[in-house]
Amino acid sequence: MEPIPETVDALREMTRFGDDTVARTLLQISRSVELVVPEVVGVSLSLIADNLTFTMTATTGPVAELDAMQYLAGGPCDDTLHTGELHTFRGDDADDEERWQLFARATAAAGVESTLSLPILRDGVVVAGVNLYASTADAWDGHHEEVARACGAWVGGAVKNADLDFTTRFQAAQTPDRIRSETDVDMAVGVLMSRWEVSIDEADQRLRDAAQRAGISDAQVARVILGLFVESPIEEREDDLD
Repeated sequence: MEPIPETVDALREMTRFGDDTVARTLLQISRSVELVVPEVVGVSLSLIADNLTFTMTATTGPVAELDAMQYLAGGPCDDTLHTGELHTFRGDDADDEERWQLFARATAAAGVESTLSLPILRDGVVVAGVNLYASTADAWDGHHEEVARACGAWVGGAVKNADLDFTTRFQAAQTPDRIRSETDVDMAVGVLMSRWEVSIDEADQRLRDAAQRAGISDAQVARVILGLFVESPIEEREDDLD
């Protein structure tokens, strides 16, 4: 697996400040998990302190965009960060599909059949979460403990330079894309306003926050939303945003 371009940029910036902890951790987790579950197609590491996600993918599929859909409307990894508990997701499980409707629709469109989300703790406190995506529904069956050990190998703890402000850098990087794709962003905000009955400011902020946390541009998130709801609309509203 290889890091997505946005993750390459973020890791390069962190390494410039003398901290390669995340880069080493992401690579180690990816390689270790691949040995246990060859069907893995994506790995993301979400850091709570920095409110940012780093992503590795084995395909051209939208793994980072799937993370963004979780941050937008809930999902197993987002739950793991809040509860500190392991969460699995199967595309063929009706309960999972009902619980995380937006995430379920997005994973189906991306060809992802299952996910495994694990917390990483330091001194009993959740400092990060690992989200693992697989191409088959039963990829994680019987492998939870082994995968957990592989992901728990992060001994560096939270990012050393936790005070580094990535928000400004990512917003600056997104500006050209947002200008070029203003129509997509505006349309996506309109979709969120209509479906969730929220103000334009709240819809826009949720989209921006999801993009920032996933480490991708606002326009990328907007295109996923439009692809899920405009090109192939569903009849029922998602009410699982709280």
